[in-house]
Amino acid sequence: MLVAYARTSTVDQTASIQAQQAALKAAGCEKIIIEQASAVGPRPRLEAALDWLRDGDVLVVTKLDRLARSVRDLLKIIERIEAKGASLRILDFAGGIVDTRSATSRLTLNVLASVGEFERDMMLERQQIGIAKAKSDGRYKGRVPTARRQTETITRLRKDGQRPDEIATALKVSRASVFRVLKDAGLTTALTTGRQ
Repeated sequence: MLVAYARTSTVDQTASIQAQQAALKAAGCEKIIIEQASAVGPRPRLEAALDWLRDGDVLVVTKLDRLARSVRDLLKIIERIEAKGASLRILDFAGGIVDTRSATSRLTLNVLASVGEFERDMMLERQQIGIAKAKSDGRYKGRVPTARRQTETITRLRKDGQRPDEIATALKVSRASVFRVLKDAGLTTALTTGRQ
């Protein structure tokens, strides 16, 4: 069975997910598992796709970067796929389709994954250089933490007796951020009797 995995980093990348679905359907995939998650965060739908695989199945993706974050990540995923007796197929690869059932494809995949990881590292390095330059020119301020901007409101609400959970919900910030602000302000979470 051909089991497909399609991923975009954000929910608003509709065109990307539609293009992936079209390519995967054209390749004959019977089951397509879609995920909208960053490559650096948890990917529960990828886990579901890997769990779904059985002996003889093929996991199909359109591009390598839709599947793996790094060479190490790719090798772990391939190891899991092969442990189930399945294989990996990547449709949009330089020179055509790569299928891990052949030794040549596995070698090609490892080399190209290494190049992809190198390119990503170079991009991040250029980004860091750009940020450093913008900071030195006084043009880069960075993101002001949402909860820190509301320190006055958080402390006032807490003094008025609201619980940290209620404050977090009302201000649309995380509970942990509320606790950090309260700690920095020297307020304990239990202003009255018992913990609130």
